[in-house]
Amino acid sequence: MRNNLVARAAQQTASVVDLAQELIRRPSRGGIDDYGPVLAVLESWLTERSLPHRRLHDEQGQLVGLLVEIAGGRPGPWWTLDACVDTAPFGDESAWSFPPTIGDVAGHWLRGRGAADSKLAASVFCHIAADLHHDADGLNGGLAVLLDVDEHTGGFGGARAYLADPGAERPAGVMIGYPGPEEIVVGGRGLWRAVVAVHAPAGHSGSRRTVVGAISRAARLVQLLDQTDLSADPGDRSGFPLPAKLSVTAVRGGEGFSVTADRCELNVDVRTTPGFDAEAADTLVREAAATLDAEMPGPKPTVVTPVACWPAFQLRPDEQPAAALMTAANSMGLPGPVRAKVAGPSNIGNLLAGEGGGISATAGFGVPYEGLHGIDERAGLTELPQVYAAYHQAVLDLLDAA
Repeated sequence: MRNNLVARAAQQTASVVDLAQELIRRPSRGGIDDYGPVLAVLESWLTERSLPHRRLHDEQGQLVGLLVEIAGGRPGPWWTLDACVDTAPFGDESAWSFPPTIGDVAGHWLRGRGAADSKLAASVFCHIAADLHHDADGLNGGLAVLLDVDEHTGGFGGARAYLADPGAERPAGVMIGYPGPEEIVVGGRGLWRAVVAVHAPAGHSGSRRTVVGAISRAARLVQLLDQTDLSADPGDRSGFPLPAKLSVTAVRGGEGFSVTADRCELNVDVRTTPGFDAEAADTLVREAAATLDAEMPGPKPTVVTPVACWPAFQLRPDEQPAAALMTAANSMGLPGPVRAKVAGPSNIGNLLAGEGGGISATAGFGVPYEGLHGIDERAGLTELPQVYAAYHQAVLDLLDAA
């Protein structure tokens, strides 16, 4: 059965690559390009194959994705394959050795922005949906394929619209098509983010009166935050392999040369774990702000305003859909065993983990890649049949296909 799936996937390779190429040739940089053209390619492909699908819109009515729904002939849980079709920006196009939207194949590599993250995966998932559609009566539950945009902006508008859609079946689990053949991402650190506003009296930089400006006070706060040691995070007691991490990622304040700033803002990003969660991050930053105000009093207290919060997540080895994907991936002849991994960066899996009781997710397994979010992005095609077959087999196992 599994050898047959690999052989069938190999026969589908040309079609999978053709669709991915068309997607790459429609620029869809998050927050920059119009998403209509890239989604139109997918709508046309799905319509030609009579696959049931519909548009997803955000609260402002903007198109943020497509949802394919393959209902089985028997009751059961629904499972979702998710691949974003918006991309990172191009960066310095002069540094690329080929145009970012070239969408060609050179030496077993599919080239162009989005080849790795994640237009090739979107094509694979569409083809799997088409395969299952012919035999849907033998499935328990159903398969949804989410083709979302607004992912690289950090807004996750497509995923949020899917989760908020009253007509969509709530998935028992989601497999996200980020690339990389050696590991299945089964967890990730969460995040807690805040803007911290530091205040001071305004003053003239040439005045005889000495004024400690907001920028100087903010610099001291950065020191206090940087001195925090989170490497001893007790996350290991819960089996979570990574420590928490705090970073000051932006500073805004001041203007010109002759005025000492009366306000300076910091962006603080804390990557959280089960042992150091959002509440702990909030407490840490507020305590540092209180220390600053005690050491270097200002005209009013430092203000901490949280702006985002996602929980950390980690699936057990026997928890679905990780177990099905791990078993399938290790049976398809890929070089070396495929391992489970907990990622440092956050991803849509964290969004799903925080969704009303939590939705289990894997957040990465796919073809080899280079240049992801950088220059000369490309995705390897040699392992494409095995990756395709692994997802196909995992879906069949989850749906108990007859």
